[in-house]
Amino acid sequence: MSNKPKIIVIMGPTAVGKTALSILLAKQLNGEIINGDSLQVYRQLDIGTAKVTEEEMQGIPHHLINIADIDQTYNASDFKQAAEEAIADILNRGKLPIIVGGSGLYIQGLLSDMTFGHAPENLEYRTKLQNELEIQGSESIWEKLNQIDPKAAENIHPNNSRRVIRALEAIHTSGILFSEQQTEEQPAKYDALLIALDCEREKLYQRINQRVDMMVEDGILNEARLLYELADKDLNQAHKGIGYKEWFPYFDGTISLEEAKENVKQNSRRYAKRQLTWFRNRMANVQWFDVLSPEYLAGVQASVTDFWEE
Repeated sequence: MSNKPKIIVIMGPTAVGKTALSILLAKQLNGEIINGDSLQVYRQLDIGTAKVTEEEMQGIPHHLINIADIDQTYNASDFKQAAEEAIADILNRGKLPIIVGGSGLYIQGLLSDMTFGHAPENLEYRTKLQNELEIQGSESIWEKLNQIDPKAAENIHPNNSRRVIRALEAIHTSGILFSEQQTEEQPAKYDALLIALDCEREKLYQRINQRVDMMVEDGILNEARLLYELADKDLNQAHKGIGYKEWFPYFDGTISLEEAKENVKQNSRRYAKRQLTWFRNRMANVQWFDVLSPEYLAGVQASVTDFWEE
């Protein structure tokens, strides 16, 4: 039996149904919810992030939502610090922390920690690399490491972007090759039940397409224009968010409204696929559930009961 504090993490692709499950479990288990989505931290970005509404919350306290302005940079390191503080606060009040989101980098960073030698942190450089990962993919940043320190790159899988980023940051801040620095993996702070949701791909994509149509009806273009008009676009993470950046060519007059909407749908489907790949390939001890299965909720309940009684 673990003496570490228990937490529940609900992961999965966009539009799969994480919010509904989190509310259900929070009500049953006297829990509070911590947002684990990289864009829901921003104020004024409600529609495009499918941010939980007051009505949907059903009185359950939610943390790390609406905590940053859209012209601020907010990264995985910021999330880790804020989430750890929220978890401690929730536990101190005798409640169960439930982390919910689709940002694999954020969730993985919270659940495990890796320290690299004695190199100081450089959050600005790390944010730059994280933005590059989001836009260009894991191969791009791995290739950067391979050019600088081939020996280190040889020992880090290209898909392990979190470690690639930390290696590049350690080299950047210390001036010493990562392969010449000592690494130490810290033990996990929490006893975590990792619940991942999925469903038949065609059904998931149908949900995503329907959600985009609804977002357009609800006024997502107004939110997108707020980001479009930001002065310092290149430094802003929210500006690069899927579901927003696709509207910018429409505002420029280079594509039609329908073309922009189709781009949002296509990029959202691709993002969902990347999310699933991340959770399947980069995270261990994850329990998967098909949300369309008749046994879905019963299966989740059984896993939660087993976890709670361990």
